[in-house]
Amino acid sequence: MTTARPSLDPELHELMADMPLMSQLSPEVLAQVRPFSSMPVEPLLEGRAVDRREVTAASPDGTPIPLSVFSPANADRATAAPCVYWMHGGGMVMGDRFSQIDIPLEWLEEFGAVVVSVDYRLAPESTGTVPVDDCYQGLLWIAEHSEELGIDPARIIVAGVSAGGGLAAGVTLLARDLGTPPIAAQVLIGPMLDHRNTTASSLQYSNGPGVWTREMNGFGWRCLLGDLTDDEVPAYVSPALADDLAGLPTTYIDTGSAEVFRDEDTDYATRIWAAGGQAELHVWAGGFHGFDALYPQAPISATARRTRTDWLARLLPTNPAAQGKPTSFGRTRQPRPSGCV
Repeated sequence: MTTARPSLDPELHELMADMPLMSQLSPEVLAQVRPFSSMPVEPLLEGRAVDRREVTAASPDGTPIPLSVFSPANADRATAAPCVYWMHGGGMVMGDRFSQIDIPLEWLEEFGAVVVSVDYRLAPESTGTVPVDDCYQGLLWIAEHSEELGIDPARIIVAGVSAGGGLAAGVTLLARDLGTPPIAAQVLIGPMLDHRNTTASSLQYSNGPGVWTREMNGFGWRCLLGDLTDDEVPAYVSPALADDLAGLPTTYIDTGSAEVFRDEDTDYATRIWAAGGQAELHVWAGGFHGFDALYPQAPISATARRTRTDWLARLLPTNPAAQGKPTSFGRTRQPRPSGCV
C-alpha cells in the first residue's frame, strides 16, 4: 500500500504531465538513459561573457580527472574572485561536469565567481570512495592553482546538486578532517546523503514512477557501494553516517517536500545546528527532486534559485559589472547595500 504523500506544487504538477517517468533503474536502462543525462554546454555559454578552459587534476591512482574552468571574461584581475566548485547530479551513475551547470553559471554572472566543475568517475564502473576522492583532488587542484585562477583561496564555495550535493558534503567532511584546504561555505541542493534509504520520505516515494524514486535511489547506491557492507561504508561516501558535524563551514541546504531526500536533508541541517554550526534550510512545498533544475521557469523554481543566490550574496559581494543586467530568469540585478557581503 502506497504511503500518503505531500501534493505537488500545482505549476510543477502541470509541467510534469508530459514528462516520461520511471520507477526503477537497471543496468540495461542506465545504458539507455546515460547518453541523455547531460546537455551540451556551448548553448549555455552563448551570450555570456565567459572564458572557458579544460584542465585535468591527477587522482591518487594516476587517472586524469577532467575539470572545466569558467571565468568571467575581461575580469579585473587586481581583485581575487570567489570560486564555486561544482559537483553535478545523476544518482552517482550518470551525468557529467556540464550537468546542471546553468546553476553555478548564474553565480558567475552575479558575483564574478570563477566556476570549476569536476568530471568525477561514475558508478558502477568506479565504486566506494573513488567519486568523492576524485572531487577532493579537484578541490586540492583549485587551492594549489588559486593564483593562476585569479581566485581568493579563502572564498572557495563547494556546491552540488543531488549526487553532487552528497559528494560536496563528503568533500567538505574530508577537507575538515584533513585540515586543508579551507572551504568558505557549502551549498547542498537536494543532496543524496544516506545510503540506508529508509527515511519516511524515502518510503513515501516508492512503488510508483517519479523523477527519482526509492527504487532508483537504491540502485544508485548499490552501484556505488559495490561489495561494501553497511559497516564498511565511510561517512565521506554516505555523509549521513558522520558521527560529528561540528566544524563545518556555513551551509545552505534545500530540498522539496515531495521527494525522496527530504528527511535525510532536513536531518543533516538539524545535526549541524546541534553541533553548534550554522545552516540555512529550505524545504520547498510541493517540490519534487530536481524541480528547479528541470523547470527553472516555474514560479517555485525561480523563487528557490533566487533564494539560494540571495544567501550567497550575504557571503559574497555582487559583481559590479553585472548590476542592472537581466538574469536568465528575467529579474534585474539591483545594487546591494554596501553592508551585504
